[in-house]
Amino acid sequence: QVQLAESGGGLVQAGASLTLSCAASGHTMGTYAMGWFRQAPGKDREFVATISWIGVSLYSAAVRGRFTISRDSAKKTVHLQMNSLKPEDTAIYYCAAGSWGSSRELYEYWGQGTQVIVSS
Repeated sequence: QVQLAESGGGLVQAGASLTLSCAASGHTMGTYAMGWFRQAPGKDREFVATISWIGVSLYSAAVRGRFTISRDSAKKTVHLQMNSLKPEDTAIYYCAAGSWGSSRELYEYWGQGTQVIVSS
């Protein structure tokens, strides 16, 4: 079992930066891929970024070039550095652990989410 806890969300203005963190507990991160997904009001949960246990990353087109995912397996944490935030980035952001890829079905474990609000 892996427990995931996100932190770092908040209210920021457009153009600002924010870093989300996800702490894993209960089991080593091991070979799990660690991903970030987000869900805006009235929309489906969508893929944001993922990073494999050897550091291979993948981003959605919507965030590529603005967001950076990183992981520290020794500390069992994964981070999402978000730059040049836009109002359309407003969503609840979820951390997930599972197999590498952009599909939600690949991820077995999920955190409770952290809210990000970007004002225009």
